[in-house]
Amino acid sequence: MARVHMLMREQLRDAAELALCASGARQISRWRARRRTLVLAYHNVVPAGALAGGDRSLQLPVADFAAQLDALMTTHDVIPLADALKPAPLHRRRPCAAITFDDAYCGAVTAGVEELARRSLPATIFVSPAYLNGCAFWWDLLSQAGSQLPDDIREFALTALRGEGNEIRAWAERQGIASRPLPAHALCASEDELGRAVGRAGITVASHSWSHANLTQLGAARLREELWRPIEWLRTRFDAFVPLLSYPYGLSSAGVEAAAASAGYVAALRVTGGWMRSRPSNAFAIPRLNVPSGISRRGFALRADGMLCR
Repeated sequence: MARVHMLMREQLRDAAELALCASGARQISRWRARRRTLVLAYHNVVPAGALAGGDRSLQLPVADFAAQLDALMTTHDVIPLADALKPAPLHRRRPCAAITFDDAYCGAVTAGVEELARRSLPATIFVSPAYLNGCAFWWDLLSQAGSQLPDDIREFALTALRGEGNEIRAWAERQGIASRPLPAHALCASEDELGRAVGRAGITVASHSWSHANLTQLGAARLREELWRPIEWLRTRFDAFVPLLSYPYGLSSAGVEAAAASAGYVAALRVTGGWMRSRPSNAFAIPRLNVPSGISRRGFALRADGMLCR
């Protein structure tokens, strides 16, 4: 019965998306959004022929990613993230989009960047340096095959265990929650892979904190380390470093925002919130549109046009 209900919902969704795409309302919505910017948040890009592995919602097939890039280029001006944070020109005729990746997955840094390079598109990769060189993210290890991480496990891990990967893995082992092997593309990239990606024209690197902890649950000393340490590490290794922060898990607070400003970041991004207005009211709460695996191509186009994403 659950399967039947899911199929019915998918059919209704497809019918609604088809009707909206055929209505002509997309062009009107896009014109209204012409002075706004959509910052897209991606995670992993699964190479052609590879098994997904990890948290299903974060594993976007490369064919879908490529199709989204092609669709975006027909309707938007794709610009560097740093430019997206500047005031919009008064007479812009098309909305802008900026592309970002969280976590520096191997698949994103290789297959994803390759698709960007083929189209000469810029992007920013947010990195947690502690995970580089083949480490697995805890949410991927604990996800069941073909599904997302259960909500109760995620909530406990983010609050009681503060999103600290080592503590979460140790707790899961004590609870008898099995980790599962992951394909290479679902691990964090190596420093060399990241360096080759950042060597491509238009690819920049920024901070995703040092070890992807939940910054809202940390004491002052740990918070300072998580914010200051990656700036120094990334700046000394990559000429294309930009002093921007993506909040791990998309979680922030007024205290975290103030600490990020003090650490030297010029802006910080959430993972939700939709469109960014031409003059953001808070540079440390920049909204983004998360792009999950499983979104239909029409659904992506409608969100990019501002129809289903405000």
